[in-house]
Amino acid sequence: MAGDDAELIERTVRAVLQDVLGLDDARTRALDADSGLFGAMPELDSMTVAGLLTEIEDRLGIIIDDDEVDGEMLETFGSLVRFARGKAER
Repeated sequence: MAGDDAELIERTVRAVLQDVLGLDDARTRALDADSGLFGAMPELDSMTVAGLLTEIEDRLGIIIDDDEVDGEMLETFGSLVRFARGKAER
């Protein structure tokens, strides 16, 4: 995947987190690969996961199967971005 594509995916995932979870700009910009998501962000609970993943699908034009969703994929910002990049490469 080209560097520009990888950067676009990261920006998109960051924007989705901001929009779906209602994060402010400073908090969104502060997200790095090790930033915790599920279990670390009170805004991201089991009720918001489906909306988050649906919005990522819509914005990136990918399909996320139910059996692909697990705690590891949602553990950190970096793991979610890596997952989205992997789906977009297919």
